[in-house]
Amino acid sequence: MVKHIILWTLNPELSEAEKQQVKQGMKAGLEGLVGKVPGLIEAKVNIDGRLASSNADVMLDSTLVSEEALKGYATHPEHVKVANEKVRPYTVQRSCLDYEI
Repeated sequence: MVKHIILWTLNPELSEAEKQQVKQGMKAGLEGLVGKVPGLIEAKVNIDGRLASSNADVMLDSTLVSEEALKGYATHPEHVKVANEKVRPYTVQRSCLDYEI
């Protein structure tokens, strides 16, 4: 199995209300991919409880069955749609850590 962890920083020009709306959209969109994208076992998006010491705003913690499934996830039309509509327009920085478990 493979873990796929992403950290995003939201655009600082967004108001706090806009940031909350964007976070909710990211969470619903990304968590909603389970059952739609083959090999995606779990997707949890953390949008609450951020401490002041953090330098990221949103975290995706996902589990896939294999590295091949991760490659398929990256290009799956449902994932691309969520990324293009709910994530990329509102983020300024992305960090990724993929590893086998």
